[in-house]
Amino acid sequence: MKTAPRDDVTRWLRAWGSGDQTALERLTPLVYAELHQRARGLMGRERAGHSLQPTALIHEAYLRLVGSAPVDWRDRGHFYALSARLMRQILVDHARSRGRQKRGGAAPSIAFDETVIGPRETPDLVRLDDALHALAETDERKSRVIELRYFGGFSVDEVADVLEVSPQTVLRDWRLAKAWLQREMKREDRARR
Repeated sequence: MKTAPRDDVTRWLRAWGSGDQTALERLTPLVYAELHQRARGLMGRERAGHSLQPTALIHEAYLRLVGSAPVDWRDRGHFYALSARLMRQILVDHARSRGRQKRGGAAPSIAFDETVIGPRETPDLVRLDDALHALAETDERKSRVIELRYFGGFSVDEVADVLEVSPQTVLRDWRLAKAWLQREMKREDRARR
């Protein structure tokens, strides 16, 4: 995938954040392909027949970005991190609006690859979101690492850039957060029985 030069994206983000609406027109084609690839990767983990498609997901995220208060953009990593958070919120909102129970029930499953939770685990999106909120209460950074890697499709180096930590710290947080999520999901499973 060809990505836009970091400086161009950052320059247009900052101009847009300062109120220049024409900057948004210049920014959109620079970030669209990467956003679409990240959304496609995220939607590829969803259940078959999901009513949202990658294009609809990024368009909804775009509408939320444009409709929000101006953001003081640091750089392109900040933009993609916020985009990952918005895509997470959209998917969780979508799951809840489809009449799913908050805990278990007929909630749709998402398949984590074994690098996230484990090869046999398939937690549903609402439960994952709840678990990430619980993790954020005790360790915001670890929750952000999962959010950026899973929902944003970020590499370890990209997460390190966004969170301003070393790649080793990201890997350590990733391992610990996965273990915490596994334990939390198993605890919830036992409590539901």
